Amino acid sequence: MRPHNATRRGGHRSVPHTADLRVEAWAPTREECLAQAVRGVCASFLDLAGAAGVRRRDVVLQADTDEDLLAALLEEVVYWLDTADEIPVDMELDAVPGGLRAGLHMADTRSLPVTGAAPKAVTLHGLECGRGVDGWRCSVTLDV
Repeated sequence: MRPHNATRRGGHRSVPHTADLRVEAWAPTREECLAQAVRGVCASFLDLAGAAGVRRRDVVLQADTDEDLLAALLEEVVYWLDTADEIPVDMELDAVPGGLRAGLHMADTRSLPVTGAAPKAVTLHGLECGRGVDGWRCSVTLDV
């Protein structure tokens, strides 16, 4: 459950959604909120306990809106999952003009226990990301 005052700490949760994966995340900053969304997506289908990054992927994402930035970051996650069987288990996210610089510490998914269906694509329906009075919040739905 989301804490009443999101400025104190960040987190994420999966919420029921028919045949898809829906994740909500919250944190004091935009970058931490985006990182929480990525963690929520990855934890929805793999047991990340003890997972360690084996390589780093650096990427700069450009977007016009915070919602588009969230979608671009998660599309990057789905891309590496599909093409290299990797997911980020840790990350550094830094704001840059017009976007985000991401340092993704990737783990091999074949070394992690599967707990659910892997995401296939980010949907734009119900995509939200923004700052409120108690910090940043985002919501995203992914096809599984």
